Amino acid sequence: MEPLVEHSMQLAGHRTRVLELEGAAPGIVLLHGWGDSADTWRPLLAELAATGRRAIAVDLPGFGQATRLAPGAILPQLDEFAAELVLEWGGGDPVVVAGNSLGGAVALRLGERADLPLAGVVPVAPAGLEMPGWFDLVERDPIIRRLLDIPMPVPGALIRSLVGSAYRQLAFSNPRAAQRQVVEAFAGHHGSRANVAALLESGRRLLPELAVAPFDLAAIECPVLLVWGTRDRMVPHSGARVAVMDFAGFSELYRIRELVEPMAIAESAPRLTDRQLHGLRELMAAVDASTEDLHHWLEYDRQFHLASYAAAPLPRLLEMIERFWNQTQQYRRAYLATVKPNLDVVAKNWLAQQGL
Repeated sequence: MEPLVEHSMQLAGHRTRVLELEGAAPGIVLLHGWGDSADTWRPLLAELAATGRRAIAVDLPGFGQATRLAPGAILPQLDEFAAELVLEWGGGDPVVVAGNSLGGAVALRLGERADLPLAGVVPVAPAGLEMPGWFDLVERDPIIRRLLDIPMPVPGALIRSLVGSAYRQLAFSNPRAAQRQVVEAFAGHHGSRANVAALLESGRRLLPELAVAPFDLAAIECPVLLVWGTRDRMVPHSGARVAVMDFAGFSELYRIRELVEPMAIAESAPRLTDRQLHGLRELMAAVDASTEDLHHWLEYDRQFHLASYAAAPLPRLLEMIERFWNQTQQYRRAYLATVKPNLDVVAKNWLAQQGL
């Protein structure tokens, strides 16, 4: 059985810690979830070592012992890091990329890239298909709040104990059954209040990027094995959906949108503040500047539409419209990728229809 080797690597400008096994191909790249580290994969790595499988687990940038994330969007930084890992560690040979939660979202995003040698991706309860209230649970957890509010120095051992206790309660359907090694590995990287505060800040930065599925499922051509526990508390399997074009459901949602969105813009337009109008102009400029980039165009277009409705004093209507946008975005992406219309004309036609 090959030994597990711990060392460091330089990837995409980040220094990170890796846990690596030599063995048979295809190699397996393991990406952890938010707030976690490569250590979460140690039990699996022990199993892979017993079967002689080549594998590597890494600390993603901003987590574990890896260097900090740069300002700006987080997912593109993780994409660049993980893609370089696949290319450098795989040496051009196909590898399997497996990840849980945030790591699962990154694995799916890598799966869209035809330039990467992937034997397949294994997302485990991937973030981004549905946004439950897990971050609110973490941020409002009484243990976490008490830890951050204590007006005096707190020993690192006590902080790790409190973080481990919160992790057991929030992440596991049966806290008593949680593996001690996994809990201690998670808590071990959060031994100061500054570390806990930084973790929460990274979550606040990340949430907007996960508000809409940050991947194009229809663009993934490599094999995909989706693993999702039925009792997952952090990312419940209710977020899972089948990426099949249901034309009847799609048409129905668009017909409803055609009825309710004019009501929203009529209520919102007279109430838009100067600041909101300035934000709309910036979003429109971003839409215009990204007509050659379908992924960014769709995201800016969505933000522009929802921002144009935001001043309507109809919270239930706005909630329904946003839900319909989230449910139809993947269909818009597939349609635009297939038909390839002039995106600049699409945007200007909508503005003209709204009288803007």
